Amino acid sequence: MKENLKKILSVGMAFLLTFGILAACSSDSSGGSEGSKDKDKDKEVSVEFWTISLQPTFNDYFNDIIAKYEADHPNVKIDWKDFPYDAVQNKLLTSIASKKAPDVVNLNTELANQMASKGALVDFNKELTDEQKGIYFEGIYNSTVIDNGAYALPWYTGIPVLYINTELAEKAGLDINNPPQTKEDLANWGKQIKEKTDAYGYVFTMETRSILEEGFKIVEDNKAVFNNDEVKDYINGNIDLISQGVIPKDIPAFDKQVQLFGSEQVSMIISSSSFINQLKTASPDVYAKTIAVPAPLGKAGIRFTNSMNLVVPQASNNVDAATEFAHYVTNAANQLAFSKVASTLPSTKDSAKDEFFYKNDGTLEGQALTASVESLDKATDFYLGIENANDVNKTLNKHLQNIYINDQDLDAELEAAEKEINDILSR
Repeated sequence: MKENLKKILSVGMAFLLTFGILAACSSDSSGGSEGSKDKDKDKEVSVEFWTISLQPTFNDYFNDIIAKYEADHPNVKIDWKDFPYDAVQNKLLTSIASKKAPDVVNLNTELANQMASKGALVDFNKELTDEQKGIYFEGIYNSTVIDNGAYALPWYTGIPVLYINTELAEKAGLDINNPPQTKEDLANWGKQIKEKTDAYGYVFTMETRSILEEGFKIVEDNKAVFNNDEVKDYINGNIDLISQGVIPKDIPAFDKQVQLFGSEQVSMIISSSSFINQLKTASPDVYAKTIAVPAPLGKAGIRFTNSMNLVVPQASNNVDAATEFAHYVTNAANQLAFSKVASTLPSTKDSAKDEFFYKNDGTLEGQALTASVESLDKATDFYLGIENANDVNKTLNKHLQNIYINDQDLDAELEAAEKEINDILSR
């Protein structure tokens, strides 16, 4: 089940929603006008709460926090339902269309933004006080801000860290006590490792997010804006690193990355905590000489994470009660408790200060946990901030791979990507 959590955090959902239906339902919801919702806070209400692939592993945790909430709110009954990862979006669409919307729903950031862009979700900036909103890391909370409205409360999250083979780094004359802080540092380390050991320096993710991490925009005012000299210079820099053998010329699948690192063909890799178990099994000797540190920052000064959130549909009959319960589930105490049982990271500031994350026992697992929680202040969810983000992301990824892997002409590929993306944006 914890592997399912990792899948949910690292793989985006498919967004085949009929947003015309959602928009219509949100404007003519089963809840009626705003004035009719929650008009009597003392009446008995049932809050329908949906999660994704959390039963039965975390039944004890949720049954406990629900029981405590209901004891403090005797007029509220929480109806918890859990759905498989691949089924939740269709169930949500169907329920809203039939005017039987749930009240609190667990969604990833991209789907939350897609629904919010069509007016289907409650704006928490209007529902919560500054103090209530202030418990979350700003970068993660702001991942669902559209036109000054915030449409999701951040819940559990995950963030990659940098794994370093200490033996290769020291053989190259590098100080592992002063690991790379920036992507420029990472490249310099990679060059020195290649020169001194003949191993690849690191694996590079040749994707859209790499451009965003350097502070370049992909889309602005509904037009592609990445086809410029600055982005070309950045890409050419990566091409040079490939030609020098600092980074591999392909994009290895996860299992291949583990194999390259485990066989000491690659000395550094940015990956999630799931990398540790794979490495420990495949190459226990390399595991023993690996350390984990916060991932180096690009010029944008951000680290991309993949978060799960709680949203309240506009079509809910119980917006006030739903908002209060969503905030309760995602408060600092409950997020910390969930992190301890689910091996996830919290999105709340006070949770991340807890000694649980800093009891570094010297193991790679302990180092990675501390490194990841120390990275949260720079975290923001990977989302392009546009309705058809998924198509735009896939299109640019395709052309970047043509440039890096297939040696296609840089200018021609960016021009083609620009045209295709502008076509997508004009739909």
